[in-house]
Amino acid sequence: MLVLWDLQKTRLACCALLMAAFALSGCSSQLADMSAADTLGHPREPGGYLPVHDLPPDRDEAIIPPDQRAKIEAELAAARDRQAIAAKDAK
Repeated sequence: MLVLWDLQKTRLACCALLMAAFALSGCSSQLADMSAADTLGHPREPGGYLPVHDLPPDRDEAIIPPDQRAKIEAELAAARDRQAIAAKDAK
């Protein structure tokens, strides 16, 4: 009986080691494919910060003229109303 118990423990330990080997072998293939060219290089100035306070110059004119902006807002409002009606009819 004792020999059978030791055999079961040995089989369980071997199965656990085999499963761990299979699990870890999946990770090693990805590491083996990496080369020195795949790694990122270090910056030349390790203490350099990004220029946070450098802002672009202000624009002289508006991006969209006010009359076109009003037209676009009216079209969007009309589309929103149409979708609300369609959603209400679908229920």
